[in-house]
Amino acid sequence: MEALQNVGIFLVETLFSLYIGAVLIRFLLAVSRANFYNPLSQFLVKITNPVLVPLRRIIPPIGKLDTAAIVLALGLKIIQTFLLVALQNSEASLPAVFVYAIVDLMRTVINIYIFALIIQAVLSWVGNSYGNPMADILNSLTEPLLRPIRQFVPTIGMVDMSSMVVLLLLYILLIVLQSVGL
Repeated sequence: MEALQNVGIFLVETLFSLYIGAVLIRFLLAVSRANFYNPLSQFLVKITNPVLVPLRRIIPPIGKLDTAAIVLALGLKIIQTFLLVALQNSEASLPAVFVYAIVDLMRTVINIYIFALIIQAVLSWVGNSYGNPMADILNSLTEPLLRPIRQFVPTIGMVDMSSMVVLLLLYILLIVLQSVGL
């Protein structure tokens, strides 16, 4: 019985996290005005549209923010948390799950940026970032974070240290969120 419970927990965590991640990346790419016709953008659109398009009929955007994507990610995180609590034979209140879901979505967004910056750095070291669709998306995604830092952190030789500064700041944010205790 315990093995079945562990398999259930693994599947719920993995499947929900992957889809929530796809929704959040799509949201972040829209905010950063990434190339919609990029193959990676198109992939995200195709896997998230079946849920987002009907949801947008109910939840309109606020300005240029895709509110439906945020509501979807939050709703999926709440469902995921309740399923995990049920699989572990525990109990949780809706307000506690709601706060946990918001904090965990913030962690997920921070982790998305951390992974994007690391992958972007590796692609720049390998030297095949020109014409690479992933490099284009990563540049679009990370540029809003890097641009303000580049005003204060000079390039040393040919090395742009702004990515390192942003990574340090993102890890500090993760530590602060973790210290909240959720």
